[in-house]
Amino acid sequence: MNSPHRIDALTPGTFKLDGEEVEFGPGDSILEAATRAGHYIPHLCWHPDFGAAGNCRICTVKVNGRTGASCTVQAASGQEVQSNTLELNEQRKTMLQMLFVEGNHFCPSCEKSGNCGLQATAYAMGMQGPHFEELYPNRPVDATHPEMMLDLNRCILCGLCVRASEQADKKSVFAIGGHGIKTHLLVNSESGQLGDSEFSASDRAAHVCPTGVILHKRQGFATPIGQRRFDVKPISEQVEESKT
Repeated sequence: MNSPHRIDALTPGTFKLDGEEVEFGPGDSILEAATRAGHYIPHLCWHPDFGAAGNCRICTVKVNGRTGASCTVQAASGQEVQSNTLELNEQRKTMLQMLFVEGNHFCPSCEKSGNCGLQATAYAMGMQGPHFEELYPNRPVDATHPEMMLDLNRCILCGLCVRASEQADKKSVFAIGGHGIKTHLLVNSESGQLGDSEFSASDRAAHVCPTGVILHKRQGFATPIGQRRFDVKPISEQVEESKT
C-alpha cells in the first residue's frame, strides 16, 4: 500500500486540495504548495523561509484518508487532501483553545492584538472562548535588552524564533527546554537573560514571533487597534502576505 507520505522529491505534479487541483514543485510540502497557490491552510509554527517543525499541528490535514501535518508531509501526485472540513476545523479550534489556556493571553491589553497570528487564527476557526479551565502560569518578562523585551506569558512554543536565530541569524540565541507542561523558551546566555545574549533588534528572529513574546521597546501601539493587519482583513484572506 502506498503511503501518502512517500514521494519522489524531484518530480513536480499536482494534488487535489478540497477538490481543487494544486501544482507543486520538487520537494514542496503540501502547505508550501497550497500557500503558493493562494490556498489557506491554518498554521502557526510554519514559515516558508525556515525548516518545518510540525510543532503546533494546526495545519493537520487528511491525505488519502490519513492525517498528517501539511507542513511536513511532502506533496505527491494523486494525493486527495482535505483541509477545510468541519472535523478538522473543530480539532484546530480545540488545539487553539488549549494554547490560550496554557499561557496568559489577554488580547484586549496586548500590544500584538490585531497583528497576532494566534488571535487571528482563533477568529478564523470560530473560537469564541477558551472552553477549558485557564492555568494562569507564572512566567517572567525579560526587559534586560536595551531595544527588545520578552514576554513569555504569550509563548506558544512554535519554535520560529529558535529556527530563525539558528538558520538566518547564525546565532542560536533561543532554545526550547523542559518537559511537558514545564516546557519553555530559553535564552542562550550565561545569565539566561536576553540582555546578555547576542540578540539584535535587526535579527530575523526579532520579527517572526506570531504572538506578543518578542517585542520592540518604545514602539507600543504605534498602529492603533482597529487599523492593524488582521483588523483590516482576516488571516484566511492574507495567504500571499503570509509568505513574507
